Amino acid sequence: MAGAGGALAVAARLAGTPQRAEAAGRLPGEALAAGLSAVTDAGMVGVFAEARDGGSRWRGASGLADLDTGRPMRDCLQHRVGSITKTFVATMLLQLVGEGRLALDAPIDRHLPQYAVDGVTVEMLLNHTSGIGDYDTVLFTSGEDVERHRYTTFTPDQLVRLGLAAPRTGAPGERFDYSNTNYILAGLLIEQVTGRRATEEIGRRLIRPLRLTDTYFPGRRTRIAGPHSAAYLPWYDGALRDFSETNMSWAWTAGELISTSADLNRFFRALLGGRLLRRAELARMRTTVPLVPEQPEVGGYGLGLFWLALPGGPYWGHDGLVFGHSAISLHSPDGTRQVTLGSNVTHYAVPGTPDPIADATFAFLVTALGGASSAARTVAPAGARTVAPLPGGPALVRPLPVAPGQRVAARR
Repeated sequence: MAGAGGALAVAARLAGTPQRAEAAGRLPGEALAAGLSAVTDAGMVGVFAEARDGGSRWRGASGLADLDTGRPMRDCLQHRVGSITKTFVATMLLQLVGEGRLALDAPIDRHLPQYAVDGVTVEMLLNHTSGIGDYDTVLFTSGEDVERHRYTTFTPDQLVRLGLAAPRTGAPGERFDYSNTNYILAGLLIEQVTGRRATEEIGRRLIRPLRLTDTYFPGRRTRIAGPHSAAYLPWYDGALRDFSETNMSWAWTAGELISTSADLNRFFRALLGGRLLRRAELARMRTTVPLVPEQPEVGGYGLGLFWLALPGGPYWGHDGLVFGHSAISLHSPDGTRQVTLGSNVTHYAVPGTPDPIADATFAFLVTALGGASSAARTVAPAGARTVAPLPGGPALVRPLPVAPGQRVAARR
């Protein structure tokens, strides 16, 4: 989409300088602030992040939360975090495994006979090796589908049926192939085993005990409850359209969660620090399959958790992408060095083509995780972004086409 970069460049010029940044002890505050500025300089409308190193914390934001009002991005805003939801769901299921109420090697038809797929186990759902098709490849084939389903309420059963009817991606256990259907089934497993709604049980076991006060499942509510930014998609008419108000039932336990950078860092710190799972279950969670079979050194996907071979790594976490909001949360193996970043424009670049926003984001993450501070203004080294897009995004990763001769212009 040739015009999208122009729109984002306009937004970057509107964005100004980074907002508040806290004193950061061992964290390179100036380099981190420069790194966020580089993301908006590259064309992102607004971006925010929180980095932590032990007891030291840095927060910052750059750009705009809303192009119409000129409202600046802030580091404390609530955000749709997409497939980072999967880490919460996998943690919940692994707690049930630790309690002896569920077995990872159990066939799914033991608990969900109505969705039986020969040879598929609970573990294969969690590490995306089930071979079950992805329902959102059926739901979202164009921008018109995104608009048409904006306020549609889907049931988990509808989503699973769509995924099971989609073409299989491989034999059970054959290879990693990301499918949101796996985590809708995981949510149904939670409900079958506990007798409670999956979102309520995750709240009871994980969200409330950790005091994640800005983290919640919105259900059928279309509005984000707290302060938040717009969620922009480049649209056919050349504008950036705001999708922050939308019904996220299509994502449910695969990607419905709303959170903040601070809450996500707290959650991953507790998870990787051993507070949420016993040692055996945490080890199973970190048992991975290659994200790219031909390049196993790039990274691996475990049970709702992946690792990436960044400088100084590996680093563990997850990413998320919904329509207009994206997030990534990465952490050292013990959860002491952390970064979570969110941005408010998605689907702006064709995969495989130059993407200066992604390069600047990568450089910021490297800096936040302990790389050289000069990384804030560099591009990703060759091969570093082999897995593109990262696993957490929905199927609609191509930007929307623009009519011949038309260019995208940011609305003001």
